[in-house]
Amino acid sequence: MNPIGDKCSGVILAGGLSKRLNGRDKAMIAIHGKPILDHIVAVYSDIFSEIILVTNTPQAYLNWNMLTVTDLLTVRSSLTGIHAGLFYASRPYVFVSACDAPFIKPELVQLLISQARPGTDAVIPETANGLEPLCAVYSKSCMKTIESHIQQEKLKIQRVFQESRINRISEARVRKADPDLVSFVNINTPEDLMAVKSLEKETV
Repeated sequence: MNPIGDKCSGVILAGGLSKRLNGRDKAMIAIHGKPILDHIVAVYSDIFSEIILVTNTPQAYLNWNMLTVTDLLTVRSSLTGIHAGLFYASRPYVFVSACDAPFIKPELVQLLISQARPGTDAVIPETANGLEPLCAVYSKSCMKTIESHIQQEKLKIQRVFQESRINRISEARVRKADPDLVSFVNINTPEDLMAVKSLEKETV
């Protein structure tokens, strides 16, 4: 087995309301002729022995062979999805991606996982745009802290952790694994979708 698969589970967050896309299921948007979810699963399948999809509409994903779970807490947020992924994971760490990231690079996933060590709650890339908490690694050791923040509705992910327990991965290091930073491209608005469709023509 891939040793990373022993250390880390792969989690995909598909619980968003997608309000700015009129509720469209972003995981099902076709890129290169197949749903974005298929692209993510293809990357995950080569790295992880356990893949977990967090969604509040599990019936929409019956055709995918993975562990499908729902949020445990009622507050709707990405942090809630991370909490559910950590709860259900059988590995000590989870790598988390949003469901609308079609160009995620396996080299970046492996780099981030390699930097997860005891005493680290999160491994998060940092670029000129700031931290990228939805392409990051989280430790089961921080579950109670996450749950406390959700219950207080303090939902900004990077504020959950003590600074000393976040391993920030610099843009220079990230670019060695993903030179064009395409792993962080996602879809929140119609404009984002147009940009992704344009990028689709440039990627393989």
